[in-house]
Amino acid sequence: MSITGMSFDIWGEIDLLLRLLAGMAAGIVVGWERTGRQRAAGIRTFGLVGLGTAAAATIFSEPDQVDAASRVVQGLVTGIGFLGAGVIVLRKGHTTPQGLTTAAAIWVTAALGCAAGLGDHAIVLSATVLALGLLIIDHSIERRAGRPAPPAEGSGSEETG
Repeated sequence: MSITGMSFDIWGEIDLLLRLLAGMAAGIVVGWERTGRQRAAGIRTFGLVGLGTAAAATIFSEPDQVDAASRVVQGLVTGIGFLGAGVIVLRKGHTTPQGLTTAAAIWVTAALGCAAGLGDHAIVLSATVLALGLLIIDHSIERRAGRPAPPAEGSGSEETG
């Protein structure tokens, strides 16, 4: 199909849209769990991380652009750490930092977005389910493994893990 001399590939556009939607959806799923736990980063933040990393990875997703895609993914998963670092805080009077799980979830969401952008929907689906499973596990399992109980409610603590 041609529009004013430009070639238009409807199936290519649908594939692009599905990649972007997959990255955003993975982020929304993870963000939904974080929102449910009243964390600083939630549905919008995680959805944007998934969408943004999917968009960046999609730019170089052609089979002849493997080296460029590799560099983009490396840069994304390294750089996203700065966003994750923004949710980690050490509150006065606490000995452990807060926000580590949310920071890790942001990093995982970036990887999910990269996988979506590169068209690997099996990884996106499987890893999203696994990440959600880990986030749903409550701290009682960690306490059984020897981690002390979190500070009492109302002490300003958000999360330790």
